[in-house]
Amino acid sequence: MDAKTRERYSRQILFADIGEAGQERLRESSAAVVGCGALGTALANLLVRAGVGRLRIIDRDFVEESNLQRQTLFEESDARDALPKAVVAERRLAAINSDVQVEGVVADLTAKNAGDLLGGFPLLLDGADNFETRLLVNDYAVKGGVPWVYAAVVASYGVAMAIRPGETACLACLTEPDEAAQAGEAGARHSATTGDENGSSLVAPPGTQATCDTVGVLGAAAGVIASIEAALAIKLLLGTRQALDDRLVSFDVWTGRSQAIRVLRRPDCRACGRREFRYLAGEAQPHVTMCGRDSVQIHERRRRLDLAELGRNLAAGGGEVRHNEFLLRFRVPPYEVTVFADGRAIIKGTRDPSVARSLYARYVGA
Repeated sequence: MDAKTRERYSRQILFADIGEAGQERLRESSAAVVGCGALGTALANLLVRAGVGRLRIIDRDFVEESNLQRQTLFEESDARDALPKAVVAERRLAAINSDVQVEGVVADLTAKNAGDLLGGFPLLLDGADNFETRLLVNDYAVKGGVPWVYAAVVASYGVAMAIRPGETACLACLTEPDEAAQAGEAGARHSATTGDENGSSLVAPPGTQATCDTVGVLGAAAGVIASIEAALAIKLLLGTRQALDDRLVSFDVWTGRSQAIRVLRRPDCRACGRREFRYLAGEAQPHVTMCGRDSVQIHERRRRLDLAELGRNLAAGGGEVRHNEFLLRFRVPPYEVTVFADGRAIIKGTRDPSVARSLYARYVGA
């Protein structure tokens, strides 16, 4: 390490648990961040400044005005130009630290491309906007023995947990609703009805609808959880296992309440117990089909929605909502979304399945 580089990271090198050897190890390490919203931008910023040698950022969305309140890598001009988040993140982070190789990939992570996008990275990090993607990452990580960090935030509250396949519980241990009653301490899963950045619940079975687009989110909450996730990531990259445990950490920046709940690994877990990787096999994701001209239909599975509750949440955000006992309809210009009680939805105004899935995750949950 030359003198200039040593000076750049001097305050981090002074931290006894990292030191110069640890800093060199970070500079030789790499990680992939799935999602570039509030958590992903704050997390990537922290890791690039910490000197993680190579970072890949995967995101399918573009910058919007409503992102600017909490997604810290973006500016007003990015929203005006509707630039892809991954592209903007790569440019900003490269300007922050030329010592780090940053790669922004504009893509929707799916079972078909997971190997190409995640392969070769020793650590995977959660900035996703829905549980479908998280459980896909979990399947990939558990099958390949790759550590990853789960994190999510909504309103003023968020959670984070380091997952080490074969050593700790995995995300399926924590969230799969069919077997959750057998999970011991994992059954004490907080409120289990709150939602995460741009998407679905923090730790919840299908059917909940609280999302950042319906109940809001504080940038401060995203910053706290991203900091916890970044610390977990650095410890994993350094191999500092004695500083890691199997707890799900939560923090509410509004009330000041924090918790650390031990999550037990379940022998009967679908993923790490029985090694059934249905998300990675493409068997668990909602089926998406074209539905007439400029429309996409999402065939959600194993789900019943409370349309009245969903309507109240959407209306509270100022949206125009119409619903009856059979369906609910609302507009997100230029799109019109019709949701049915069985979880099925039709999104008019696009032919792009990734746009349809993103809208569904943001406003309905996943």
